[in-house]
Amino acid sequence: MKPFNRLLKHLLGVVALSVAATGPALAQTSYTVGATSTGVPFTFLDIKTNKLQGMMIDTIAAVGSKAGFSVNVQQTPFSALIPSLTGSKIDIIAAAMLKTEARAQIVDFSNPVYSYGEGLFVNAQDQKSYKTLDDLKGEIIGAQVGTVFVDAFNKKGIFKEVRTYDSVSDMMRDVGLGRIKAGFGDRPIVAYQLAQGANPQVRLVKEYQSTLMGDVCLVVRKGDAKLMERLNKAIAELKADGTLTRVVEQWKLN
Repeated sequence: MKPFNRLLKHLLGVVALSVAATGPALAQTSYTVGATSTGVPFTFLDIKTNKLQGMMIDTIAAVGSKAGFSVNVQQTPFSALIPSLTGSKIDIIAAAMLKTEARAQIVDFSNPVYSYGEGLFVNAQDQKSYKTLDDLKGEIIGAQVGTVFVDAFNKKGIFKEVRTYDSVSDMMRDVGLGRIKAGFGDRPIVAYQLAQGANPQVRLVKEYQSTLMGDVCLVVRKGDAKLMERLNKAIAELKADGTLTRVVEQWKLN
């Protein structure tokens, strides 16, 4: 019986190894995440630590912890995020990227983690009330390249020109210098930067009513269903236990 017992133990060991090999071991344990360095407070470069920080950095870290994978955050310009994802240079986008129908044709979006609209800023000396886009008809305005605002403003067709900028700070500079009438950016980013004294020559128009509301999500390659399932499951659990709410509050986005 002893040889049989040894054989049985050996077979059971083989089965156990096979199960392990076809089970959790197949789940990827690390992902490369693309994030921008100019999207305060969603994603930005902390000059003290030389590391990317922000609401979306904390979000993907929490999602990874909940889903059982680590993240390697890679600094990527906003306009290069989707090309880097589709080109497999990164696996996930964690940035202030709104979900749109056009983008959804190219990449897949997770369930929302935050929602917001565009913010309008003008020269600090300009005290006029701007409530809608129509109040800026015939003016030269600015928007960040790669955002949904550029196409929407051009499509509206009421502006003299829609200039594009690589960063909100560059746009603020031109508004402050009077080179353009107004600038548009993600409202939480604009509000946060101005509250930190980013550019005293411009002001946020508080009465302006956002028209391009959208959801901020994590983004993966088209058809990556397994990763999407892991992300959505973790997002749901983080919403349920209050973690995402605490992250939003920490970055003063509520």
